[in-house]
Amino acid sequence: MAEVKEFTLPDLGEGLTEAEVVRWLVEVGEVVAVDQPVVEVETAKAMVEVPCPYGGVVTARYGAEGEELAVGAPLLTVAVGADASAPAAAEGSGSGGADGVVAEADGADAAGDGGAGETSGAVLVGYGTGAPPARRRRVRPTPVPAAAAGQVNGVASGYGRHAVTPEVPVRAEAAEPAPGPVPVISPLVRRLARQNGVELRTLTGSGPDGLILRADVERAIGAAGAPAAEPSAAAASAPAADAGEVRIPLRGLRGVVADKMSRSRREIPEATCWVDVDATELLAARRAMNAAGGPDAPKISLLALLARICTAALARYPELNARVDTEAREIVRLERVHVGFAAQTDRGLVVPVVRDAHARSAESLSEELGRLTGAARDGSLTPGELTGSTFTLNNYGVFGVDGSTPIINHPEAAMLGVGRIVPKPWVYEGELAVRQVTQLSLTFDHRVCDGGVAGGFLRYVADCVEQPAMLLRGV
Repeated sequence: MAEVKEFTLPDLGEGLTEAEVVRWLVEVGEVVAVDQPVVEVETAKAMVEVPCPYGGVVTARYGAEGEELAVGAPLLTVAVGADASAPAAAEGSGSGGADGVVAEADGADAAGDGGAGETSGAVLVGYGTGAPPARRRRVRPTPVPAAAAGQVNGVASGYGRHAVTPEVPVRAEAAEPAPGPVPVISPLVRRLARQNGVELRTLTGSGPDGLILRADVERAIGAAGAPAAEPSAAAASAPAADAGEVRIPLRGLRGVVADKMSRSRREIPEATCWVDVDATELLAARRAMNAAGGPDAPKISLLALLARICTAALARYPELNARVDTEAREIVRLERVHVGFAAQTDRGLVVPVVRDAHARSAESLSEELGRLTGAARDGSLTPGELTGSTFTLNNYGVFGVDGSTPIINHPEAAMLGVGRIVPKPWVYEGELAVRQVTQLSLTFDHRVCDGGVAGGFLRYVADCVEQPAMLLRGV
């Protein structure tokens, strides 16, 4: 007999609690192998292909493309074992398979003879190569009307691209709440019920295995004659006069960026200073470096040279390689320099991090910056490559602008912005000449230092841009 196992959304690391389903890679009824990617999800930090730790036939998928799922919520169920290859396993017979209801073996059974090769060798934070969670969920029938029984491809009610939400009435009798855990996964559903005074234990869930969905709570609210207090319902209740509005949810990466920028503005008393610099000599030095390497050698980027200058400046002014511990009321200076750089992608603004930038040469910095930039563009950056920066470099000159006042990447203490490099009239060696000029702007946390330190840092960076040979003093 095939055994139906449930695979839940694993913890993808870095404290993430939810992910958005971007694209399903398998269909219901399809045979999957151990560690085969089954779904592509987007977290607040990266795109991730999630591998399934079981091999067998997919019997149900949970979550439509574009839907957010919480960590621990069901992703799919797989029938494993001797009969797993039979198409009938996807439909189920008396075991609730057609309704997406699953029965899980306890840890002892899974560790034993539950089928060769059904455990995963891939490791995500939320699960590993050992036995699945030691728990058993008993199958129980879900009171779904006959009209809702015709599901498409065995996708569970309330989930999936073709999901159907049946009309399940609220229990009419004021039954005493049943003991045990409430079958609710989504924290949004709990909050909606709490805000409207709905007792979840009195509801009959229309989801798999009696799972209470948001639609169930909304029906209970409507039956009681109370307006839904869920903030996200505001868009649906907008007046007809605003029909031309386009509302974009602040969620996923965009939501995290918005929260982080708001927190930065709210917590950090920032100040900005700037200076125009002659970058002609820096461009000439870069050309000389690339020419000396030969036509087949990796090219050194301008951003790599600027990053190298910043690490040298932070060695002189370590006050800016720091963060503020607000609870302890302490300034924490950091020995290692991890340089983040702002990168614009189709998913929005991300800040990949070059680890231990202070210990890298210009060539090493250029190589790592190129690798991270490519990963940012194709969405393959890992959460670890997007966190932990101690100082950020922002080259907004690529957008054709001269200046900006950067928002500090919380909880860092400073960010250096670089404008476009353009030919301008400049007094050079006492004569008017056309030089390659750019503007540097430094936004800094005024709690970690005063203007003298910030000005000294910026002036040193400007001097190195104008005279790159200054860096030789530190070699």
